[in-house]
Amino acid sequence: MKYGTPVVLTGLGAFLTLLAAAFAQDTLFAQHMGLICAVLAIATVVLLRMENFKTAPKSADLQLEYMDTVIRYGVIATAFWGVVGFLVGVVAASQLAWPELNFGPYLNFGRIRPLHTSAVIFAFGGTALVTAAFYIVQRTCRARLWGGGLPWFVFWGYQLFIFMAATGYLLGITQGKEYAEPEWYVDLWLTIVWVAFLLVFLGTIVKRKEPHIYVANWFFLSFIVTVAMLHVVNGLSMPVSLLGTKSYSAFAGVQDALTQWWYGHNAVGFFLTAGFLGMMYYFVPKQANRPIYSYRLSIIHFWGLIFLYIWAGPHHLHYTALPDWAQTLGMVFSVMLWMPSWGGMINGLMTLQGAWDKVRTDPVLRMMIISLAFYGMSTFEGPMMSIKTVNSLSHYTDWTIGHVHSGALGWNGMITFGALYFLTPRLWGRAQLYSPRMVNWHFWLATLGIVVYAAVMWVSGITQGLMWREYDAQGYLVYSFAESIEAMHPYYVMRVVGGLLYLAGAIVMAYNLTMTILGKVRDEEPFASESTFNPASDKPLAPAE
Repeated sequence: MKYGTPVVLTGLGAFLTLLAAAFAQDTLFAQHMGLICAVLAIATVVLLRMENFKTAPKSADLQLEYMDTVIRYGVIATAFWGVVGFLVGVVAASQLAWPELNFGPYLNFGRIRPLHTSAVIFAFGGTALVTAAFYIVQRTCRARLWGGGLPWFVFWGYQLFIFMAATGYLLGITQGKEYAEPEWYVDLWLTIVWVAFLLVFLGTIVKRKEPHIYVANWFFLSFIVTVAMLHVVNGLSMPVSLLGTKSYSAFAGVQDALTQWWYGHNAVGFFLTAGFLGMMYYFVPKQANRPIYSYRLSIIHFWGLIFLYIWAGPHHLHYTALPDWAQTLGMVFSVMLWMPSWGGMINGLMTLQGAWDKVRTDPVLRMMIISLAFYGMSTFEGPMMSIKTVNSLSHYTDWTIGHVHSGALGWNGMITFGALYFLTPRLWGRAQLYSPRMVNWHFWLATLGIVVYAAVMWVSGITQGLMWREYDAQGYLVYSFAESIEAMHPYYVMRVVGGLLYLAGAIVMAYNLTMTILGKVRDEEPFASESTFNPASDKPLAPAE
């Protein structure tokens, strides 16, 4: 039986979750286990229907082929979760602009907001990272993924984690920790999946045929190992019951806050930075058809980033009960991070040295390059905002929201879009994308959406900060908090507009990728190529006779 092991595992999982729902200590746990049981039962039936009970001949060349089917599933899932995550983000932004759009209890802002952040970071970003890591480690090691069917367990196990987390948020099951909302039993499942991910990645590197370990794999390995450590330590907790949702953190007070932001900032540093830098160091040189500008600089970038980033978390806790020396330590290391971060950005941009004309004619490469520009901007703005005097104005305001989204949508989103456009025709054996001009439309929709979103959040954030600390001659606050909220309304409306533009670009991408997979090619005028365009003159050349 080809699917014998998966059938047994999903069937056993469905049975155990059914028992958990039956003996649950609280209603929410029963509801959540019931939903998970339904999904696992459906998966079991689907696997049984796919099973061919006849003995199939084994291919002698199987181990000589790359394991790409799981990567194809990853590409589709990444595009899907991107559209879903951006759509939920637009809903959350609309609820802030028009509070009457809050529909309780399942669809109010308090539950939609963590659904959005997790959908974009962990569903869209996480699936993209797993997919890219599986693709890149095979090509750079010249070896098939290690573990037999274990990569499939990683992919589907991670998708199950996304489902468990998302449904838990809507039911109101949460630890209340930023970027770490899922409760204890969901955390345990993610830990199992993540260890399997590490084993697949390490096993592939160990059996590699290429003696050199390319730098992209360094970044991926640091991302996998460090995220595992962050997740385990921050998630340490004691459940009230093994058949209940509630648990209590192992930490309390300022220790809990410091642990949370050690986790939170390094989730940004290693999940949203190191992992995506692994993508950048592979896809940018491949799309540009140029070697990386400086391999030595990439090594300096790697070691500088992983050493400095781990200390920067306390800058989220300026002017709190955290000891002042710890706040200052976080600020100093945050400012120092500017150097290795820009070293990586410069390395990526300088890869196009002598080939900048490709940016004009290749919208996929243009998308990758704009992601590096946003990476550079975000890694300058972040250290600046960690400085205490700046932080006194920016913290707890929409300025932070603008900063996070310029990095997430501009850096993480754009490099992922570029990777999806790179992977799709190659994985499905297509000569080209369905429509390169649709990629251009996506580029401008996404870029304009980010600029509108970030700009209005910068303005609204600074406005908030100034209103909150405006005192009159008697020492009283000039503005009430309600007045500051009222002043935000036009900016919140414009944020929805920016989000809609970005979502529209993602929908265009999803359509383009779907048609590419189906083997369609749009009848359209091609971009000017190097043979008909002179980059030096900016004037079209006469066509060859």
